[in-house]
Amino acid sequence: MEPDPRRQPQSSEHGKHGGTYRLEGDNALYRPADGIVAPVVTRAGLEDVNTADSGGAVRVSGVSAQHTPARRLWYGKVSNEPGYRSVSHHHGEAETGGYVLSGRARIYFGERFEDYVDMAEGDWVFVPPFMPHVECNLSRTRPLVWMTTRTPENIVVNLPDVADADLRDWLNR
Repeated sequence: MEPDPRRQPQSSEHGKHGGTYRLEGDNALYRPADGIVAPVVTRAGLEDVNTADSGGAVRVSGVSAQHTPARRLWYGKVSNEPGYRSVSHHHGEAETGGYVLSGRARIYFGERFEDYVDMAEGDWVFVPPFMPHVECNLSRTRPLVWMTTRTPENIVVNLPDVADADLRDWLNR
């Protein structure tokens, strides 16, 4: 069997700066049948699309337990059509980080979703575990695209939904 040219392990003990590399833990859990622990690349178009959703958000997994050796990380792209808003939901025990690649976003939160934060391209957001929220695309004409990461995985717990009229400033955005 020919070795994969994209997976060429280096056998040197010395790093770029002349120091000695020491393994601080055991990564045997990530060792495939060929015995080489290496980065795992998910090629464009081969992402996992069978992810949990919150009423219409298209989540595509690039790194997850479904198709990589990852066990405590979900990392993917989330797309929302113009005018989209999710159902109210939370992400269980997962800490969630997001980055707005394109578009304008709003996240409603609070006791009755009375508060919100708005974001634009280049903004980052952290959503704490168990925080009920509603994710929205503020634009009526452009898609919204996020990069999202969660630990330990892509947990989505949908909640009873809230009416559009009950989301402050949503109808007249």
